[in-house]
Amino acid sequence: MTSPPSKNIWIRRQQCPCGDWKCYVTYEGDSEETSSITSQLVKNDSAGSEAMVSPYVGMVFKSDDDAFEYYGNFARKNGFSIRKERSRLSPQLGIYKRDFVCYRSGFAPVKKKPTGEHHRDRKSVRCGCDAKMYLSKEVVDGVSQWFVVQFSNVHNHELLEDDQVRLLPAYRKIHEADQERILLLSKAGFPIHRIVKVLELEKGIQGGQLPFLERDVRNFVQNRKKVVQENDALLTEKRENDTLELLEACKGTKEADEDFVYDFTVDENDKVEHIAWSYGDSVHAYTMYGDAVYFDTSYQSITYGVLFGAWLGIDNHGRTIFFGCVLLQDETPRSFSWALQTFVRFMRGRCPQTILTDLDPGLRDAISSELPGTKHVISIWNILPKVSSWFSVSLGSRCAEFKSEFDVLYRVESTEDFELQWNQMISMFGLTTDKHIALLYSFRASWALSYMKGYFLACTATTTYSKSVDAFLKGVFSAQTCLRSFFEQVGISANFQNQARQEMQYMHIKTCIPIEEHVRSILTPFAFNALQHELVLAMQYAVSEMSNGSYLVRHFKEIDGERLVIWIPEEEQIHCSCKEFESSGLLCRHSLRVFVAKNYFQLPDKYYLNRWRKESSLDFYDDHIARTSDDEWFQDYHCLTETLFTESSITKERADYVRRELTTQLTRILNEVRNMPECEGVAMDLTFSPTG
Repeated sequence: MTSPPSKNIWIRRQQCPCGDWKCYVTYEGDSEETSSITSQLVKNDSAGSEAMVSPYVGMVFKSDDDAFEYYGNFARKNGFSIRKERSRLSPQLGIYKRDFVCYRSGFAPVKKKPTGEHHRDRKSVRCGCDAKMYLSKEVVDGVSQWFVVQFSNVHNHELLEDDQVRLLPAYRKIHEADQERILLLSKAGFPIHRIVKVLELEKGIQGGQLPFLERDVRNFVQNRKKVVQENDALLTEKRENDTLELLEACKGTKEADEDFVYDFTVDENDKVEHIAWSYGDSVHAYTMYGDAVYFDTSYQSITYGVLFGAWLGIDNHGRTIFFGCVLLQDETPRSFSWALQTFVRFMRGRCPQTILTDLDPGLRDAISSELPGTKHVISIWNILPKVSSWFSVSLGSRCAEFKSEFDVLYRVESTEDFELQWNQMISMFGLTTDKHIALLYSFRASWALSYMKGYFLACTATTTYSKSVDAFLKGVFSAQTCLRSFFEQVGISANFQNQARQEMQYMHIKTCIPIEEHVRSILTPFAFNALQHELVLAMQYAVSEMSNGSYLVRHFKEIDGERLVIWIPEEEQIHCSCKEFESSGLLCRHSLRVFVAKNYFQLPDKYYLNRWRKESSLDFYDDHIARTSDDEWFQDYHCLTETLFTESSITKERADYVRRELTTQLTRILNEVRNMPECEGVAMDLTFSPTG
């Protein structure tokens, strides 16, 4: 009986959001499971470019597996493949001899044919080739090592060129992601030759360049059909058992930590369907940083057939922060609606101002239904990989030109110009009837800057944040054997993200403008650096006051045109047509230029959002101390940290001193709090962990 996969494999969602099940999205730079052809080509290139040392008698390997891999790479580079022939075993050393030989070594045994039966005579590839590498194991200083004791590279047959050797059985492999795709197409009734053609088109390669042959696909499908019912039953049982274990883990965590929250649904057969959970620290962090939420739904598990969704945010130091996650059995609007409802309930009924997601019609419908007051944004970094996948084959050499035009269109200022240039672009490239172009156009209000201007994003729609999210997800999707261990890994990753303290930084002054000095005393280094950058650039702009009291701000080289800045003196209120403050919560260069022109030495307090202030970096941790210590110790802690954080930004020497002093003083305070007597028999817990 064949057992189901033991490793919990996560891959990027490959079903195209256009809704056509035959359409398939590939991503550049993915792992071997999701981009097998890429890894295969890289392997070929590296094997051909690196000069390999021929094995020799006396050559040492750490293990027989290392030796086989090395000899296999050597064989591929030289036009043949190898196989394992014999091994010898002893009670003291276990396997102590290994024989590796050329794939054409020896002769095929003669098979007797029963009388009256017809058999095909298949010509054997074996021709008695004597190429080989024999190894022997020895223990040196208590360490096992494998030595080459015989080696011959003399062949009695022709060696193959690189484009031929890749087709030898030893080098033809169908990886996990391709297996899933092949089975999906096979179940839909595609014949084998059509499946191969679809894979070639999806990968954008020429015919015959897949790392496997049509007959390999046929054999794979036939073999899988024999065991599919058996495997499906085993896998279904494993999924059900592991899901129940995950549910038990949630219940256990809730008993240990009352702030932990979770919920689940069951289907018509009373089986667990969807599960979502979050931690007390995440809920608390949401009160400060829940204005802009990124809902990542890009990964799904091959093993369990579930979609993973993670709600993430950005804190005042620009780091990714974890709010909660969900496992969904499918990708329907109904499932997404439940996930969104549950998340809002976890976050005590507070909806985000903006939610960033992948391009998904079902998710869009769910957001429109469950979060009607929330702005829906699709980051351009979620769209660009799909653009390459969609148009690289149909446009060929013009794809690069198309992406350049698309980038220009993305940055267009007005919606009128966008509509005009959009029609011109699709006409120029002959994409008027393309279904993917229609899909992008239907989502334009969520990704085109001309439509999104003024949506609050809190610096989440940037390459830096996108890389931070990818790093977080890679930590979550390390190799797991079951859903319970996955649950534990999510807790570890969430703990690391949410509890990481920002190291104090010295913030350099770059101008002599008093506003900069004041900003440095209020904002975190991340926010200060962003606003400082705008302030430095503001000095390159000229200001012209209009008759109505507004201002036109223009770059001295007229690089990006002029901006209209409206100033309301009675309320000390400023509005710029670029709407940077509405988007990031940090003033733009145009508004700053007007404040400088009006001789402001510091910005009005309303333009320092709490989410970017230094004090907000303490709120998240102060609350833990306040819940576990008396007012005297809390005031001591708060006064110390507030004073030291202010001091740290003045000079580099003070920053170095504060870094040392803060560690010493906080250790002293926390140790004294831990040593305080128990209150009503309850010991104080100063462990900051979302898993309790």
